[in-house]
Amino acid sequence: MPVMPTPPDARGPAAPPPEAAGGPATRPLRIHADRATGTLAIVWADGHGTTYDAETLRRLCPCAYCRGEAGLPGWLDSNPTFGPAQVQLVDVSLVGQYAIKPTWGDGHDTGFYTFALLREACPCEVCSTRRSG
Repeated sequence: MPVMPTPPDARGPAAPPPEAAGGPATRPLRIHADRATGTLAIVWADGHGTTYDAETLRRLCPCAYCRGEAGLPGWLDSNPTFGPAQVQLVDVSLVGQYAIKPTWGDGHDTGFYTFALLREACPCEVCSTRRSG
């Protein structure tokens, strides 16, 4: 009798994305969303701390609507001016062990921000200097 291939959904859980298994630089120890101040603070396993203001975080949105897809530009490519609801951080939830998903005041919630993306975009002076140098 021939061996039938295993259907994709029967193979068990998928392997985690590479950044989930990454080193301490992309592994958060603590994540704190402060809705009152509109900030997201992360303390990474290597001891580095990152704080994002709501507008910076919204501009990082990696979803297809914001970044574009199939060669077409996304909404963020037009360098929009945000209204108050668009930068109101309503909620933040974990996506597995590799990302967060913010919900914004205008209802937008389709961006999965991987920990690798967040660490690479750290706005602190040390990380900004490293990226530009």
